[in-house]
Amino acid sequence: MVTRTALRGIAGLTSLALAGQGSTLTPLEWSAGHALTVAALPRVVYTAHRGGAREVPENSMSGLRAAYERGTAQVLDLDTRMLRDGTMVVMHDATLNRTTSTGGPVHALDRRDWQGVRLRPRAALPGSWRSERPPTLAEVLDRFGGRVVLMLEAKDPSSLRTLAAMIKARGLTHSVLVNSNRPAVASRAHRLGLLSQLWRSARQMRTDRPERWRSFVDVLDVDHRARDRDLVRAVRSGIPRVWAHTVVTPAQRDRALALGCDGIITDAPGRLARARARMRAGVSARAWVQRGARP
Repeated sequence: MVTRTALRGIAGLTSLALAGQGSTLTPLEWSAGHALTVAALPRVVYTAHRGGAREVPENSMSGLRAAYERGTAQVLDLDTRMLRDGTMVVMHDATLNRTTSTGGPVHALDRRDWQGVRLRPRAALPGSWRSERPPTLAEVLDRFGGRVVLMLEAKDPSSLRTLAAMIKARGLTHSVLVNSNRPAVASRAHRLGLLSQLWRSARQMRTDRPERWRSFVDVLDVDHRARDRDLVRAVRSGIPRVWAHTVVTPAQRDRALALGCDGIITDAPGRLARARARMRAGVSARAWVQRGARP
């Protein structure tokens, strides 16, 4: 089945043909010339938070596919939860109430129940989006694994072994980050051979000592609303990468980058991409003027 989704994207109204949930893309992480890994990311990284939740239906297959096709982010972020039968699914909340047409706790469902769940796209989203079943994690890994870096927030810490098995079975240990708010969970992910990411709120950052985590955290994910001194302390912690969340405006991005962060986690990757393009155009125009030519 093919779903056509109209996106008011980076340059006006764009139409994308989105493949149905049954198709898969061959993972490329291990293929020659296709080192799509965390280590190979650019100096400044953009992550589409929940696929870019101000622009697409969050944690949906069509939204993730749209973010991938747009190419405005190098990392796709999603949230994972475990059903009662051990099936890993993509869902942020502990209940279905906010984002689907039904309600109740996610963990009360099994794989068969999941087939009947339907996402309810927000009316405020740009473009036209159809209701669809939220994906399982296996479907996301099989479609995008190795083609783009993935960030999985493990909402159920007890699922770490299952996550590790799924990632390792697909040969994706170098291109999938496992995220948590808890240092102990990040440490467990590291011991399981996964790339670990730790996110912290502005309030937590007031008393954090992030240098304590540098032996097991690959990416520190910091709240852009934190005080300057707290962001600088995170940047100087010795942790290899420090990314700021959840950014939605160019001003928020520019402050985080100016303070030393090397990644932006955003609900609006298209908006920030347009701002980058305008900024580059302005720099180019100034260069022409300085050389005495018309822009």
